[in-house]
Amino acid sequence: MQALPDPVFQPADSTAAMMDLIGGKPGASTVFGEPVTVDGITVIPVARAGIAFGGADGGVGGGADIRPLGYLEIRDGVARYHPIRDTWGHVVVPLAALAAGLAAPWMIHAASKFRRPRR
Repeated sequence: MQALPDPVFQPADSTAAMMDLIGGKPGASTVFGEPVTVDGITVIPVARAGIAFGGADGGVGGGADIRPLGYLEIRDGVARYHPIRDTWGHVVVPLAALAAGLAAPWMIHAASKFRRPRR
């Protein structure tokens, strides 16, 4: 009976295998979608893409994150970028800060009622 060789971790081989698994190499097509043209207006979606790999204790893992950023509009030979606004960062966070600021005096007053009287 012949012994099998010890498996050796090869990062380059693992990365290539993961890239094949998730659909090829990252490039412009990862962040720029397919152009759509209707009535002489061309729209190209734009996204941010990130990919990461790691390994420990003989295991290898990875992940990808793709988020829409906006779109390019091409009309009459003029290109304009239209960002997609982040409503959480521009609306919800300030509202939460306002609510916390308004609630702070009430919470301080309520906490002072539970103080033990001094002897």
